[in-house]
Amino acid sequence: MINKRLLIKHLLAHNDENSFYDKKRKIDISHKEGKAKFLKHICALSNSNPKNNSYIVIGIEDEDNKIVGVDFFDDSKIQNLINAYLTSPPIVQYENIPFPHLPDDKVVGLVTIRATGKITSLRKNIWKYYGGSIFLRDGSMSMPKVFDIEIKDVNSKTVEAIEINAQNNIEHTLDGVFDFMNKRKDYDAKYKVFKEYFVVCWAGQKKVVKQETFYSRVDIELINEQVRLFFSALDEVSIFLDDDSFKIIEYVNLGLQGSNKYYQLEETIIKFENNANYNIETKLLFEPPQYDKKVLFHIYNTSNAILEKLKKGIPITKREEIDLKNLPATYLICYLNLFNQALDKLNEAKPYLKAYSEELYLLHKETLRILRKVKYS
Repeated sequence: MINKRLLIKHLLAHNDENSFYDKKRKIDISHKEGKAKFLKHICALSNSNPKNNSYIVIGIEDEDNKIVGVDFFDDSKIQNLINAYLTSPPIVQYENIPFPHLPDDKVVGLVTIRATGKITSLRKNIWKYYGGSIFLRDGSMSMPKVFDIEIKDVNSKTVEAIEINAQNNIEHTLDGVFDFMNKRKDYDAKYKVFKEYFVVCWAGQKKVVKQETFYSRVDIELINEQVRLFFSALDEVSIFLDDDSFKIIEYVNLGLQGSNKYYQLEETIIKFENNANYNIETKLLFEPPQYDKKVLFHIYNTSNAILEKLKKGIPITKREEIDLKNLPATYLICYLNLFNQALDKLNEAKPYLKAYSEELYLLHKETLRILRKVKYS
């Protein structure tokens, strides 16, 4: 089993990006340009590595290889995006890798790309790239190729050596458990061994409501691979486990004008097998709240008026402060009730909420995370 933190360190030791690995400060697949560039790199790395894995490491400064991290990204449906836009799509996995020196809410993103051995190309137009385009790695660049190409395997031995050197061992596992338990001791940290092989650590602030146990500020890691499986600063989570599996049900708190309630968002089940393998299954449970269109239209217009005030630098009243805190969730609810323009307003609000307060910016990021899960599903 590969220790993903070690793997990233070995990849970064190859200071320059090459035909089997790329590094990025960040990626943004919430808009067409970012989505297109991400797909281009996936396509190029897949074509350049037909018989071995290739990687994208996210959260790295390009100039000096400094690990700065990115936000936790938990979109399990990223393969749907790959399948929708690429022919002969590779198998793509996005994992969140914690590093001890990073803040709690930051990780390094690791994208693993496993080619099918066939030529991968764009299935349809996106941004400025045309359907049918083929990309290959040329050194550290993903370049378009407009002629017939022959897939060559030149990296297998190098990648194999890197992955062998990144294999986990008992010392790494024990160090990971002790690090987690010490770092999360204020949040009721626990661990469990599954199938005498896998070690899962988790922690969170415990709350009992009507004989049901929920957790907030939840952090869950698979120590063997140094992968963060789940992280949430805001939402409520319920946890269930037995000898074979670890199940998480995530809830989101939504509502209008103070009438909030918790809605099930997503169920994640990690199943451990006897052959030292595991798989993760996710299922969207979310049923968006529905509201009277006339009431919702009034609340939508009020939110727009507050956003205009922010944009123009006009002071916000105490009453409007409450509505401002609910602004991201309000736009989300409006969008889920077929107010399509609300999505544009949500994206438009981002820089102004970020400038206003860190709390509002965090609420905005959480809202986008929920929206991303719903859209891709």
